Amino acid sequence: MIGAVNNDFESLALSPELLAVLGELGYEQPTAVQAASIPTLLAGKDLIGQSKTGSGKTAAFALPILQDVRLGSRSPQALVMCPTRELCAQVAREVRKLGRRHPGLVVLELIGGQPIGPQLGALERGVHLVVGTPGRILDHLRRETLRTAGVVTAVLDEADRMLDMGFGDDVRQILSALPKKRQTVMFSATFPKSIEELSSSCQQDATRVTIAGSEEASLEIRQLRLVTEANERFHDLCWLLHKHPHASALIFCNYKTTVAELMGALSAAGLSVGRLDGDLDQFRRDQVLARFRNQSLRLLIATDVAGRGLDVQDLDLVINYELPQQSEIYVHRIGRTGRAGKKGLAISLTTARQEERVVAIQRLTGTTMETLRRTHGNDPGVEALLKDIARPPVMETVLLSGGRKDKIRPGDILGALTGEAGGLKGEQIGKIEIQDRLSYVAVARAAAQHAVAQLNAGQVKGRRIKATLVGTKGAGR
Repeated sequence: MIGAVNNDFESLALSPELLAVLGELGYEQPTAVQAASIPTLLAGKDLIGQSKTGSGKTAAFALPILQDVRLGSRSPQALVMCPTRELCAQVAREVRKLGRRHPGLVVLELIGGQPIGPQLGALERGVHLVVGTPGRILDHLRRETLRTAGVVTAVLDEADRMLDMGFGDDVRQILSALPKKRQTVMFSATFPKSIEELSSSCQQDATRVTIAGSEEASLEIRQLRLVTEANERFHDLCWLLHKHPHASALIFCNYKTTVAELMGALSAAGLSVGRLDGDLDQFRRDQVLARFRNQSLRLLIATDVAGRGLDVQDLDLVINYELPQQSEIYVHRIGRTGRAGKKGLAISLTTARQEERVVAIQRLTGTTMETLRRTHGNDPGVEALLKDIARPPVMETVLLSGGRKDKIRPGDILGALTGEAGGLKGEQIGKIEIQDRLSYVAVARAAAQHAVAQLNAGQVKGRRIKATLVGTKGAGR
């Protein structure tokens, strides 16, 4: 169990390079899970931690891995398994950010929905750390393209979610392919019997860390509910979006078919809307998420593929269009809002037959959902509501054909847009997101076409790149 908590990073015996990065990133004090886990992991011991999303667990396992990584050895030394592609991308971004003072550090994502060719090439050239989903990792093991002889640390992030999604056999096969002498780290939001069994089979004398009061449990989220019926659900959603103004809102559904129906209805009405579900390939997922993160997309409709690992700053509103079957999933959904000390709002559409589920959720969260009532007599109707909420986003997204592996940095893109050739003002440029071979930049709507023209006419870091405006069709507007 958790012992004494260190109140600063200096007391955790981290390297000067990592302490410098933490200072640059504004990390002043370790979270509870970091303070409890880092000393154990630096000592090379196995660990099983109970910590919910938002508690800082990625840094808890990433910092010890980075402390001991051998940059001169271009073979995988740590393997991190995550249940979803989105969580893999988030973990990889965080590891790269924390490893910014490690020259030549290579972090590779092995996820499905992407061509396998570039992954094969990266593995052939050599990598230090691998972050991936169980299915794609197992695929590379079977192809013998992922060599694991040098793996000293294996991490199972959100282990309970992986087992819930049916990855148990894949995870066990992967672990059996790793060196027996290794450190195995597991983080799980819950500790069902299946997790206990997995721990006993793959860990040795694991230290147990339990963070009862994780950040997600104490989020400042106002929770509301509106009792609805099947024939009124869409009308009620429109009323909620009208009643609660928002720059961005995340709408959760239980099924892909519901996502598609809702996407079609809202998109046809002219709303700025996109979807995220299992039918999207990775390129389309990345586009939709980039647009949502940078405020080029006001509404995102998602299944629980986005329930974990989706990190969006300043998300105003989460709506459960359908109440999830499990209370724990509800907590993960609403935890997308109210992050970083800000207040959030979560509203659920429930039916009269779901009272037991509502009670179970309230018992888990320790919070009573406030009940909303829609006065039908004063309601302007669905068409009027849709017309009112069909406001355009403040930004547009420009896609650039160059990224991290082309040595492009955010400052290079900003300079190309705001310099003499670009002519844009700094306040017209929003979030810049750099991926391996692509980059996304948010530009004020009025300046977006000009930005594309200037980027295509000029150069970024001395080379020509192609710039296109994304999201104007199909992905939702």
